[in-house]
Amino acid sequence: MPRDLSPDQPPGVRHLPSLGQRPAPVQWGVLLALSAALVAMLEVLHLPAALLLGPMLAGIIVAGCEGTVRVPRLPFLLAQGVVGCMVARSLTPAMLQEMVARWPLFLLGVLWTLAASAGLGWWLARRQVLPGTTAVWGSSPGGATAMVLMAGSYGADMRLVAFMQYLRVVIVAAVASTVARLWGVPAGAMAPAVNWFPALAWGPFAATLALVVLGVGLSRVLGLTVGPLLLPMGMAILARDTGLFTPSLPPWLLALSYALVGWAIGLRFTRPILAHAARALPRVLGAILALIGLCGVCAFLLTRLAGLDPLTAYLATSPGGADSVAIIAASTPVDAAFVMAMQTVRFLLVLITGPRLAQFMARRLGTRLDPATPETGGTA
Repeated sequence: MPRDLSPDQPPGVRHLPSLGQRPAPVQWGVLLALSAALVAMLEVLHLPAALLLGPMLAGIIVAGCEGTVRVPRLPFLLAQGVVGCMVARSLTPAMLQEMVARWPLFLLGVLWTLAASAGLGWWLARRQVLPGTTAVWGSSPGGATAMVLMAGSYGADMRLVAFMQYLRVVIVAAVASTVARLWGVPAGAMAPAVNWFPALAWGPFAATLALVVLGVGLSRVLGLTVGPLLLPMGMAILARDTGLFTPSLPPWLLALSYALVGWAIGLRFTRPILAHAARALPRVLGAILALIGLCGVCAFLLTRLAGLDPLTAYLATSPGGADSVAIIAASTPVDAAFVMAMQTVRFLLVLITGPRLAQFMARRLGTRLDPATPETGGTA
């Protein structure tokens, strides 16, 4: 692919109205209005993770209209920390014992998904649907933000990695809703009534906010790419299991954090990215659906071998980001401990094996990994 994305844009992209010349308050107003409308629509459809997907789709629309507003980095990192604390609520000592007791199931689920994603990434790279190792990073199952950031250090186009990763997040959520319906999960269970402003225990709430700030701060000092998610998660588990305090996460705080994550993802898409995405979409979409299908086969095996309910098995093996799957799992009646345990194990393995896998495939494909190569794109 050329050094920059082609300026030739499909009519659907080229004819979008422009927000680029509008003042920032107007752009934020459009973003907020679109987010509210999309969240309401997705909630009516009982789609899991509507509070994440609505803002994400709104951000993509605003970005496609040449909007220039962006979520500041610090609020985005803090939002990841809040999501990390939410994930920690599912990671209990009983869950860790379950991991040890059922390690063959975890081994099957993790290795199956890693092998399927690597194979599809290889196919996309061989067919030159995406340049060089971009397909490998884009196919990595989980840790979307981490994969995007790490990809740039290994010569991949960060923008196209973001397109593939976040498109998969959206599709995984939509398929999760369909799977839930097929297996008889009632609509009311998908969208329970929420008390958005419950009475707060101010001590644990203040401690939780301090924990998030400390975890994010340490991740910045230590230079940990995935630290804003994992450090608060680990600290929240430690605080809970030592009896120090139980993290307090009121629904309004989670909703705000989901919106910030969704906006930060959606607003990264530009018209050139959307134009290239429109051209590559059929094959990329086919690869994503194939990956989801292969993970579905693994989920089916888990239901037979371990007696898991279908939605738990699907979410545990689904190739979506850990934060997105956590949001979906929190809004549905599933075994969230099993889901997050498998997602977390796979996420850590992807972080460890991702660079080595990209290097191996690059050597096989004859692709250079120098970050200064023409393959490298701008920030996602």
